[in-house]
Order: sequence, then C-alpha cells, then structure tokens
Amino acid sequence: MSHTLSPARLEAFSDGVIAVIITIMVLELKVPTAADCPTADGPAALGCVLPVLILYFLSFVQVGIYWVNHHYLIDEAKTIGHGLLWANLIFLFCLSLIPFATLWVGAKSLSPFSVSLYATTCVLPAISFTVLSRAVRAHSDTMPHASQGKQLFSLGLYLAAIGVALYWPYIALVLIGIVAVIWVLPPRHPENDVHQHTHPQRPTE
Repeated sequence: MSHTLSPARLEAFSDGVIAVIITIMVLELKVPTAADCPTADGPAALGCVLPVLILYFLSFVQVGIYWVNHHYLIDEAKTIGHGLLWANLIFLFCLSLIPFATLWVGAKSLSPFSVSLYATTCVLPAISFTVLSRAVRAHSDTMPHASQGKQLFSLGLYLAAIGVALYWPYIALVLIGIVAVIWVLPPRHPENDVHQHTHPQRPTE
C-alpha cells in the first residue's frame, strides 16, 4: 500500500478548511439590535451595519481568491513532500485569522488600530502563500500560474495598508481592495487550469 500523499488529497483537505473559514465569517454576521442602532429595523438599521457587510464582502473575496489560486498552485505540484505539507498548514493557519480580524473590526468599528490589525492578517496569508508557492516549485516542472512580481507587489500593498491604516483607515481598505481586484483577474497561463489535473484525458482504445 502506498503512503504517498497525492495533490488531490491535499487539495481536498484545504478545501474543507477554507469552507470552514468562510462559514465562520458568515455566522458572525448579526442582525442589529437597539443597542447597535437607534432604529433597529428598516433601511436605517441596514446602514448601521453596512461597514461590517462591506468588510465581510472584502474578506470573503480575499478568501475566495486564495481558494482559487490554491487550486491552481497545487495543480502544479507533481508530488507532495514533508516541507510542502507544513507550508500548506501554515498558510491555512494564517488564512484562518481573517475571520478574527473581520469580527474585531465589526465589534470595534473602522478605527485606525482595528483596520491596521485587519491589514496585518492580510499580510500573513500573503507571506505564507509565497512560501507555499516556493515549496510547490520544488515539486513541479510546469510554469507557475502567477508571477513572483505579482505576489511581491500584492505583499507590498498589504504592508503599506498597515501603516496607512493608522492615519487613514478607509484608504488602507482601498489598498486591500486593489489587491483583490488584481487577483480576481485570471492567471496568465490558463492552459494550466485545474481541470487538466483532476480530469485528465483518457487515451482512446
């Protein structure tokens, strides 16, 4: 019996963790009460929680982007080694901090510290994903779907958002949103689509 861990198995485990992360975020969305908003019903009440909803949307998009690119990335790996396993676990741990930071901003409002904390939790998955990418490259001979320059540029915007948030929280969120827009675009090598790995062509008989 082979004890080799396949990329598909690692991908399935990661999908489960990311699904839990998204579920945690949506469960933290609360209907406003009279203590939160003078008008606890109607459009005015919705306006009271609008910043939280916008931040939830931003967090959801970020987690979704990592999920999509994680599929592309693991598809590039031919085998799974010990170092890649731990790099993937560290990435998932860093990604799991996003719901905590999202909840913090929801509880403390868009203050300089809360947004700076949120930006910090955006930096950690970016760094760990870069490390994971390097680990995959050691087990792959295919072209990477995303350039190192794109990863470093995104990391730079996240780092800038940490400092900017201390003075202009809303501008910091714009910087984080720019990163999301950059990564929503499809990868530069669409021929490496994940379906080529999960659904290989069967030879004709």
